[in-house]
Amino acid sequence: MMLKKNLLLLAFAITSFIASAQPTKEDLQKQQQQLQKEIADLNRSLSSIKSNTKASLAQLTAVKRKIAAREEMMNNISKDLRRLDDEIYAINLDIYRYSKELDTLKKQYAQSLVFAYKNRSNYDYLNFIFSASSFNDAIKRIQYLKSYRKQRETQLNTILKTQQVLGQKRQTFQSSIQEKNLALKEQSKTLQDLENDRKEKDKVVSNLKSQEKDIAGEIRKKDKERRELAGAINTIIKRELAAQRKKEEEERKRLAAAATTNNKPAPTTGTTTPATSSGPATTGVTTGTRSGTVEKFESASAVQSLEFEKNRGRLPWPVDAGSIALGFGTYEIPGSKLKGVSDGIDIALPVGSSVKCVADGEVSSVFDLGGEQAVLVRHGRYFTTYSHLGSVNVSKGQKVYSGTVIGRAAASEDGNGLVTFMVTNEKGSNMDPEKWLKRR
Repeated sequence: MMLKKNLLLLAFAITSFIASAQPTKEDLQKQQQQLQKEIADLNRSLSSIKSNTKASLAQLTAVKRKIAAREEMMNNISKDLRRLDDEIYAINLDIYRYSKELDTLKKQYAQSLVFAYKNRSNYDYLNFIFSASSFNDAIKRIQYLKSYRKQRETQLNTILKTQQVLGQKRQTFQSSIQEKNLALKEQSKTLQDLENDRKEKDKVVSNLKSQEKDIAGEIRKKDKERRELAGAINTIIKRELAAQRKKEEEERKRLAAAATTNNKPAPTTGTTTPATSSGPATTGVTTGTRSGTVEKFESASAVQSLEFEKNRGRLPWPVDAGSIALGFGTYEIPGSKLKGVSDGIDIALPVGSSVKCVADGEVSSVFDLGGEQAVLVRHGRYFTTYSHLGSVNVSKGQKVYSGTVIGRAAASEDGNGLVTFMVTNEKGSNMDPEKWLKRR
């Protein structure tokens, strides 16, 4: 009996540990709501894209992202079902434990009632008291009888409370069963939607392959624009760093001249190359005596770098609405030789939509690319680029902040709005912007 009880307790402890290690019901519900919103946004974007008779890379990207969201939903539903199975198992253990406890309490209470019934006459109680060997013994016997009656009342109250808890556990069990049935229905529906999305993807891929010549031309054009934009960005970054080094050299000469005028030894100074993305968040002069001007210049850059890095994965989106039409990195058309590279993310959105800065910084450049405009903003050792703009609201050297409107989205060839957003470090290396932005 003791071994069985210990095994039950061990099973209960293991179940509780597993339950605590799994995502909570609230966490899973929040994730599902976010995914449902993402899928709704993608469906709206697809409806807009489909108004164009030609299949496009944006359509394929939207369908693939929708499939990924559905698969994540399926994963969350599976986690929820495991959570419910663990919960149902734990409740079953509780029901068993409380049922056994209730049976024991009822048995003990029945025994006390039988004893009370057999000794129900006043004569028996009086005889029990007066048969005491002393007055103190008689008092103890009276207290014993009172405590016995109290114990029976306590037993009854415990039975009633245990019955109440058992009833609540059985209600919770039924609720969990119903919740599991709903989750199974949702799983079945999501599985069907996922299958439909995969069929839609196959259809889009087939259409793209039938337009292989046009798509190849579109990829070549995108690659040309990408190289032009990359070249402009790298030129601006080099110019920024050169200007910084020049400012540091001028400061060094000023300090040396001041030391000569005062007949004092010139302070030892030196220059270092700008810090890399993996190095310390400081740039410029790092040794010797420096003026407050240089220190202020460098510390402001360091603060911006640290602030930008601190918000990795939490930066706001540069647009209020829209969906990713082309993701970061290499992409290809399945079953074909068509491949391309994206240095940022293309966001499809209504023409003329506001494009906002994602973090505090300073506008390094506003430049033109093929009749459209682009804005490069510096955030210490990092740069963000906003291109395919129809109009611009900022100017070079302007201080900007998170949420500052950079410009308005221009129209793409298919008539829909499009904005390209990029994140680049001071080495000119591009990073995946989605890893810097918060999940919508």
